[in-house]
Amino acid sequence: MAAPRSNRKVALTAASAALAMLGLGFASVPLYRIFCQVTGYGGTTQRADEAKAATVQDSGHTISIRFDANVERDMPWQFKPLQRTDTVSIGARDMALFWAKNDSDKTVTGTASFNVEPEQAARYFNKIQCFCFTEQTLKPGEEVRMPVLYYVDPAILTDPDNKDVQQITLSYTFHVTRVEDAKALDHPRAGS
Repeated sequence: MAAPRSNRKVALTAASAALAMLGLGFASVPLYRIFCQVTGYGGTTQRADEAKAATVQDSGHTISIRFDANVERDMPWQFKPLQRTDTVSIGARDMALFWAKNDSDKTVTGTASFNVEPEQAARYFNKIQCFCFTEQTLKPGEEVRMPVLYYVDPAILTDPDNKDVQQITLSYTFHVTRVEDAKALDHPRAGS
């Protein structure tokens, strides 16, 4: 009789371990995202609310910000920054505008992934408002201007890893999340 009880205990332990690993698998993505946001790892920017941004003081030092825009291969949009570079005062709020146009004959919803280079500067790049926080839906032929309100934290000035950083690149890539009709992606882009 000891063998069935022992087998049941082993089976229960194995099932518990499998459930724990499954739970960790689901939790790993949000935990990794939180880790990246806190540390700036992988070029992940910080997100600041209006109240926090209002407490940041202009340092009087400037830095160049370069804006980069891309679309994934199957995304039927044009997407670009309206200004490629900007010199900003560290600690002061600034705004960048991006332009997007849906070249397909279907309504397309996309989301933008982003990163900052050099990676060690990402933890000091704070976004207050960004089109990348939500999905963007464009109707056929529709074009929009999308703002990013941001600042560079003055703490970057005292970080020895960033002492030689003269330019920060903010890069976005738009990805398709939904299409009114999946065949829309089979159509070539207008002007391609």
